[in-house]
Amino acid sequence: MRGEHDGRRRERDNLSHKTNEKAKGIVEVKVWSKFQLFVAPHTNERVRLKFLRVLVLRYFDMAVDVFPWTKSKPRNTQPRSVAGTRKHKCGQAHANLSTHTGEGSFPNMAFSLCLRSPIISLLLHFLLVVSTLCPVHSSQFGNHPVANQTFHPKEELRKLNAVRARLQQINKPPVKTIQSPDGDIIDCVMSHKQPAFDHPLLKGHKPLDPPERPRGHNQMDDDLSENFQLWSLSGEWCPEGTIPIRRTREEDILRASSVRRFGMKKTLNRVRRDTSGNGHEHAIGYVTGDTYYGAKASINVWAPVVENPSEFSLSQMWVISGSFGDDLNTIEAGWQVSPGLYGDRYPRFFTYWTTDAYQATGCYNLLCSGFVQTNSKIAIGAAISPTSSYQGGQFDISLLIWKDPKHGNWWLEFGGGSLVGYWPSSLFSHLRDHASMIHFGGEIVNSGLSGSHTSTQMGSGHFAEEGFGKASYFRNMQVVDWDNSLIPLSNLKVLADHPNCYHIQGGVNKAWGNYFYYGGPGRNIKCP
Repeated sequence: MRGEHDGRRRERDNLSHKTNEKAKGIVEVKVWSKFQLFVAPHTNERVRLKFLRVLVLRYFDMAVDVFPWTKSKPRNTQPRSVAGTRKHKCGQAHANLSTHTGEGSFPNMAFSLCLRSPIISLLLHFLLVVSTLCPVHSSQFGNHPVANQTFHPKEELRKLNAVRARLQQINKPPVKTIQSPDGDIIDCVMSHKQPAFDHPLLKGHKPLDPPERPRGHNQMDDDLSENFQLWSLSGEWCPEGTIPIRRTREEDILRASSVRRFGMKKTLNRVRRDTSGNGHEHAIGYVTGDTYYGAKASINVWAPVVENPSEFSLSQMWVISGSFGDDLNTIEAGWQVSPGLYGDRYPRFFTYWTTDAYQATGCYNLLCSGFVQTNSKIAIGAAISPTSSYQGGQFDISLLIWKDPKHGNWWLEFGGGSLVGYWPSSLFSHLRDHASMIHFGGEIVNSGLSGSHTSTQMGSGHFAEEGFGKASYFRNMQVVDWDNSLIPLSNLKVLADHPNCYHIQGGVNKAWGNYFYYGGPGRNIKCP
């Protein structure tokens, strides 16, 4: 009988060991796969360290429950007391981790003895040592120490919870998911459940029917404009009654300066013409002095080099009203390369709006409630393809923003005739009526971290003087008048606030109407 009992006990021990080994492998794979995600070239050291700390907290409980202790179970010891001892050791270690006050060291490192897995043990030891003793160095900050990044578990857990809450607000339950070739995940969300209808002024609303387009507008083939995005190369589309939304991930929010301001521009007067000193540099054409009810242009698409993850390069239209103080209203659309927002360097179709000079209202794309999307085949924030090449093929997109005379909402058309959606007029103060200024052009951020001007490119990265096939352009620029008619620009002015870094030259001809070339390389002999 005793031999039979011993055999059953060995069988149970073997089964338990196999179960633990399998579970241990699952945890290792989860942690290691997350770790590998953050060694991608486009993520900087500060972001990797920040997120890896979160991984320690997230997987610690799982590891403690799954992994066997290093000390074997003593014979002739009651199971209850042994279990109590084991629970006490790792429970005490976890308690020490959870109550750490940020003094730079841990009073009890006993928890490391609880793990036999080499990957988990090594990763935990490495993260704890680095995060408590080492300052962060990153090329993003010119290789200067930023701060002693001490590991504060309570703060990290609070931030993780805030990130998860924000993700729940942004990412709505999809009825279908599409994997884009560029790594994006596109969620097909029911139209009436999109983020726009979380806005207090829009709760209970449904998307409106398309309005009448401005007179003088020539529509092209919708299929052409719908194939301007990389995710469409998958061959899959969202079902009718849904809209495609680029999924936001944890790492996207962790790259932001704060969870609260994720998806928002910095509180700067970014479109005013006297931009010297705020880090934002422009080369723009603009009209002012009248009442405007929309604008249209074809914009050359490139993939400019962005030197630093905290910088961006964009080309867009601004529809503006109000002063350049706290009451600035803007509606914006175009393409941008923004590693900080998207985590890569693809040129992407984007939108933006604000009603208080970028302070507390508005956001990029669908990262907050406001813009109502009606199109099931265009994803705002998705990568544009193809792009233009120097002395090669040229590619541009057409954008039209106009105010619906019937309901007063501001509608957006992308490409040759695809309606994307609208900004409800109730979102705005000054733009509830009309715009007082229209801007077209390029903008970059010069962070100045290296002590010299950034080499972030605007447009093609070449000066306006080089012309077609080499410099970036805007063409066929028009505005919408009070009668909902597209008319040519009158008295277009051009301005480059740093002409030795980025330049602009305008003109008029029969084929392109009002146009200009613009852009530049940034840092050069004349722009040190």
